[in-house]
This record gives sequence, structure tokens and C-alpha cells, in this order.
Amino acid sequence: MRALTGAIITAGALVGLGLAALGLGTRYQNLATSQPAEVNYLRFIQLDTPMMLIIVVLLAALIVGLATAFVGLAYEHEEFGYRRLGADADLPPRAR
Repeated sequence: MRALTGAIITAGALVGLGLAALGLGTRYQNLATSQPAEVNYLRFIQLDTPMMLIIVVLLAALIVGLATAFVGLAYEHEEFGYRRLGADADLPPRAR
């Protein structure tokens, strides 16, 4: 269940990052000049503060979701290992 929760958090963060990327593209689409030879780059520090905050929060949620999924899978793998060895008595009461 922990791994599923982490996967759902990760999926939500990835969807949010995709929507943030669309929002960035829409917001800064007119930044390009009329001269195609000149390329303008927008640095992260030059973004609007709310957009920067949204991206940072979504990246933090992505990291938390991935960590939860991997830790949940590791705990589940360890529980199955205990059950396979027949050490069911050593498990905490929740996992029995």
C-alpha cells in the first residue's frame, strides 16, 4: 500500500509538472525576438515568483513520491522475505 501511495503522489507531481511546463510555454511564448538568428534564454531565476514556487513544490512532491514508492517496495519485499523463511512470529502484528 505504501508503494501505491508513492506512485500516486509521483503521478500527480508529474502531471502537475507537465501542466506547469504548458503554463510556462504559454506565458513566455512572446519572449522570442523577430530575428531567428538570435536566441533568447530565460533563466530559472528570471521566472515569476509564483511560477518558480509552483515548480519547486512540484519537484519536492516528485521526490517525496519517488522516495515513498521505493521505501514502500523495500518494506514489502522484506515482509515477503520473512514470510518465505517462515519467520512469521518475528513480524509486527500489523503485517501478519
